[in-house]
Amino acid sequence: MSRKAVRYLQLIFISFSLAITGCSISSQDSIVNSHAEAFLTKNNELQFRFKINEKILNGKEVYKVKVSIHNDRLASALGMSEIVYGASANLKGEYIEVDNKNNFIFMPPIPLIKDLHVYEIEEMIISKDAVSVEVYNDEEVFAKAFLTNFSSQL
Repeated sequence: MSRKAVRYLQLIFISFSLAITGCSISSQDSIVNSHAEAFLTKNNELQFRFKINEKILNGKEVYKVKVSIHNDRLASALGMSEIVYGASANLKGEYIEVDNKNNFIFMPPIPLIKDLHVYEIEEMIISKDAVSVEVYNDEEVFAKAFLTNFSSQL
């Protein structure tokens, strides 16, 4: 076996070992739980809703939440590619105080300025890594994960 092949197998083994031990860089469970979703309202608005996992906020006093839209069609339909929770009050986003009893975030609904079929939006969210959520403060990013749940009133 060539050195290149051996090195490749070593890298695969290391990656597999890290995945088994749970030492991954970003895990869906580290940022949000099963309540996280993109929600399409009957008024053709998209709302991002999720619950921050209390474990990642342990020892933190304040944090911010940023939603990034990675799909160009979805970003165009929303008229933006990045939303910081509380950005209407402060361009950099307001800090959210840690409340270990209630870490639910319901971002204000964003009207779609271009029509997309509900099934197109669902496909983008669920299987195209269209939306990521990041929890951070000015010092560090606590967690980042892709949002993969979708529901609709339509």
